[in-house]
Amino acid sequence: MDRTNSGLFVEAEGGRKPLYKTEMISTRLVYMMFSLALLALVIVSAAVVSGRPLTGQPKDAPVAFQRTLTLTGNGNAVLATNEVGETILDTPQGGFISVVIDGLERARTVHKVEGNPPVILTQYENGRLNLTDPATGWTTELASFGPGNLGVWHDLVTR
Repeated sequence: MDRTNSGLFVEAEGGRKPLYKTEMISTRLVYMMFSLALLALVIVSAAVVSGRPLTGQPKDAPVAFQRTLTLTGNGNAVLATNEVGETILDTPQGGFISVVIDGLERARTVHKVEGNPPVILTQYENGRLNLTDPATGWTTELASFGPGNLGVWHDLVTR
């Protein structure tokens, strides 16, 4: 067996094939990718340093209604109880509510919160609906998931 590097390698069929000297990704493309990342960093830094106000934030509005709930999810099943322990919702098909509960449970796992403390469902006068977990500081704007999913949470507010 020849152990010298001849610049060739042997294919499975036994034929010899030359090693390629060209790069698979051009150097110009690599420079462009790093330039794009650097440009994004410069733009974000300039926005922070200049004190540019945040955009895409929900508009402040007075609170129209607030309800404290305890949400329990088991797979797709959802159980929601109010502050006095009365069952508001008990369904085997929680749909979007169970997805939000999964996100809530993930935040509680990350923050090492024990038990199932209550959350606050807040409806604002401008129609926004917000779910907040005081134990972790986790919050989500429920309107950002579409009108169909928002309607499910509005049902919990009105019950």
